[in-house]
Amino acid sequence: MQQTGKIRIPEGKKLAVNLGFDFDAFSVWMETFHQPSQAYLSRGEYAGEVCVPRILELLDKYKLTAGFCIPGHTADSYPDVCKEIIAAGHEVMHHGYVHEDPTNLKIEEEEAILLKGFEALDRIGVRPRGYRSPGFDLSANTLSLLEKHGIRYDSSLMGNDFYPYYPRVCQANFDKGNVYTDTSRVVEMPVTWYLDDFPHFEFIGSRTGMKPQSQVFEIWKTYFDYGVSHTQSGMMAITMHPQVIGRPHHITMLEELIDHMLDSGAWITTLDNIYQNIAW
Repeated sequence: MQQTGKIRIPEGKKLAVNLGFDFDAFSVWMETFHQPSQAYLSRGEYAGEVCVPRILELLDKYKLTAGFCIPGHTADSYPDVCKEIIAAGHEVMHHGYVHEDPTNLKIEEEEAILLKGFEALDRIGVRPRGYRSPGFDLSANTLSLLEKHGIRYDSSLMGNDFYPYYPRVCQANFDKGNVYTDTSRVVEMPVTWYLDDFPHFEFIGSRTGMKPQSQVFEIWKTYFDYGVSHTQSGMMAITMHPQVIGRPHHITMLEELIDHMLDSGAWITTLDNIYQNIAW
């Protein structure tokens, strides 16, 4: 059975909420979508030059701390912007080097990328305790590599919605039932594509999101409201990308959501704070 934990939430609060920003900048276009053209790269430029400062201003307005999952490539491309994130008191998490999909990598290749990401983050003065895989996926080796290199918690998997848990490696068998093998000591802070801005909003050729922000607001608000009314001592992780959520109509929606959540008992904090307040 899945082993889950509950969050020690401050008195008067009802649900822990993490606002997470995957600061992919150029890397998502270069590696994930194989689109290193000037138009696609300009979206990464928009993230670093316009959207991160806009997000930091919003967070400062509400005196909130958030998480930024930063690929090493972004740390090397925008070191000063990344240092501003750190100086503002926000958490930085490992997010690969150039947004690599780890699922089909050999263990040596995956470990080399993990180390390269650590080295880049070290250059901006941070050693992360948390990890989020590019594309929300892990290989069968990822959890053991994260343990080996001192990562305490991951936020890439979808085995729960409101409670952290200890993830297990699932062995896929097509001729019989699947079985779980090793249980990791890395804590999973669950995510879902429904709480990710990218598939809702972003335009990528024929794969167009571009939903009205009112529709996404209702999805995220309903998800939060359910957590408040149907769970106790739970958490919720919202995944956003500066170049997506930072657009004027989207960040306006985010501010409306923050207002609603704060009025309804949200404890908005970092995943590191949530991790430190898990009771098993």
